Amino acid sequence: MAVIIKKIDPVWFEMILSGKKKFEIRLADFDIAEGDILRLEEYTEGEDKQPTGRFIEKTITYVRKPNLKEWVEKQPELLDKSFYVIQFD
Repeated sequence: MAVIIKKIDPVWFEMILSGKKKFEIRLADFDIAEGDILRLEEYTEGEDKQPTGRFIEKTITYVRKPNLKEWVEKQPELLDKSFYVIQFD
């Protein structure tokens, strides 16, 4: 089990804290696996981001790193339309 520390803006921090947001989309420039702890540290918004001292720790229950090149080759319209991440109960 690893602890991965990432910065997060106040608006997203509050949504996770309230339980409304239950996912993250991040650039896959680090290793992460199910069972790891994601520690999200809140930073102020703006050009001079500063830590607020608040953080949330979440246990990773699901992680997937899609092959974007393969997706775009199969569906080139992704470059124009992007895609949604949809969460539901």
